[in-house]
Parts: sequence; C-alpha cells; structure tokens
Amino acid sequence: MDRWITAAADELAVTHGAVSRQVRLLEETLAVLLLPRTAQGAEPTNEGQRLADGLKRGFDEIQASLDQLKPGPLTLACSTSIMMYWVLPRLSTFDQENPDVDLQYHMTSGPLDFTHDKISVAIRLSSQELPRDVVRTDICDEWVGPVCSPEYLRTNQIHTTADLHRARLIYSRTRERAWSEWRQCYDPTIGELVLDEGFPHFYLLIQAARCGLGIANVPRMLVQDDLNSGALVAPFGFVPGPNKLTIWVASHLTERSETKRLVAWLSGELRKDEKYNRLS
Repeated sequence: MDRWITAAADELAVTHGAVSRQVRLLEETLAVLLLPRTAQGAEPTNEGQRLADGLKRGFDEIQASLDQLKPGPLTLACSTSIMMYWVLPRLSTFDQENPDVDLQYHMTSGPLDFTHDKISVAIRLSSQELPRDVVRTDICDEWVGPVCSPEYLRTNQIHTTADLHRARLIYSRTRERAWSEWRQCYDPTIGELVLDEGFPHFYLLIQAARCGLGIANVPRMLVQDDLNSGALVAPFGFVPGPNKLTIWVASHLTERSETKRLVAWLSGELRKDEKYNRLS
C-alpha cells in the first residue's frame, strides 16, 4: 500500500481502492500515466507531479478565497514549548485587549502547511523554510544561553566556561546544535563540549534543568519566568544566537484587522522580551 494513495484516502475518508479507481479513470481520460503502481508502491511520474502541484495551487487559492469571504478563527502556530512557556503566560493580556478575536492553536516545531492546517500566524525561527504564499517578518534576535538550578550551580562549582567541560551538559533533540551554536556566539575559544543526555523537547529539557539533572542551553524566552522566580539561573547570561525570531502570516490574511492586532501584539511582546544586552 503506497503512501500517496493512503494519504489521499485518509484525507477524503474513503477506501484505498476508491482512490486507486479514480486515479485510473483520470489516467484513462488524460491518456497519461500519472501514478504507476509497482511492487514497491507508487510514485508519481513527472506529469503526475506537475498535475498534483498545479491542483494544489488551485485548491489553496479556492480555500484562501473562502477564508476571505467568511473569516473563521485565527490559528496561531508555534512549538509546544513556546506555547507553554511564552504564549500562555502572556495570553490574558491579549485576550483582555482583544475580546473579539477568536484564537485557536496548532503546536508543532516541524514544517507547516498553512492551507491544510488553516494556519493564520506562526512564530518561527529564521532558519526554517518559508512556505509558499506566506509573508515573513523578522522580529528580533533569539537570545540563548546555559541555565541550571541554583543547587546544581553551587554543588558543581560552575564559575567559568572552563567548568563546563566537567559539567553534565543536556540538550533538546529538536535543536542538537544548540551548545555548539552558543559556543560560537559566546566564545569560540571555549573548545568542543561533550554532550551528555538529550531530551525530546525543550519543555522536558527545561524541567530536567530545574530538577538538577544538568546544565541546559536554551532560548531565553522559554525560561524568563523561571529566572525571575529563581528556579533557574544563567551563569553566563545570554547572547544573540544565529537565528532570528520571525512571524509568518498567511498572505491572504495580512489585511484582516484581527490578524494585524495579533501580529502587532506578538511582535511587541517578542521585542520587549528579547531586546536585552548581553548579561553577565
């Protein structure tokens, strides 16, 4: 069973055989081979891929036109960690100032399909590939740095960057180069650092750091509340990392009043939080 027909069947809530029959009928009508079936499955021919791409553009345009005629809720996309640690703690302010804006959420750190998932606005890094028909605005630098619990700092006597070579360095598997990127931005002379344990997501990594399981390298925006409360400390402060924080907006929604207000609020909050000079 091939992935193309299976995906179509799931999307349309019909059987695999029903989709296969429609593909065969379309091939007979056009007299062109679109999706040849083999023992290994099915992959589109060049003609099939061109047709699929063209139809997707057409369906996307239809959906965009419908969204403009009858606007629904705005969907904000971001990673689960950003939602937990940055958006939710600030959301009441936006809700109070914009009670007419109906917001829903889509949490993922992977690629986004704005049309399929009806995404309106997304918070993303500048390193991520921009989808088609999406407007990107760079907001500010992403500040990054090591954090750990106060007890871990005291027990392990972390005073200088040289002490990192005997510390237990933990990281998020969603950004495995975080330590090396921070080292290049902070001080390339630190030397290569050996990583000890990876966690699937930043929210698990941050919890591990809170629990004294090591020292983590994280975006500042995710730990500001923990720094303010004293649950975490940042022994070397934060520096601008290699990425910028960006906001993506579906192109057909850029002029909608609710979209403009959401983007303005997100931009203002990000700039306010990330405008700091290097801390020491």
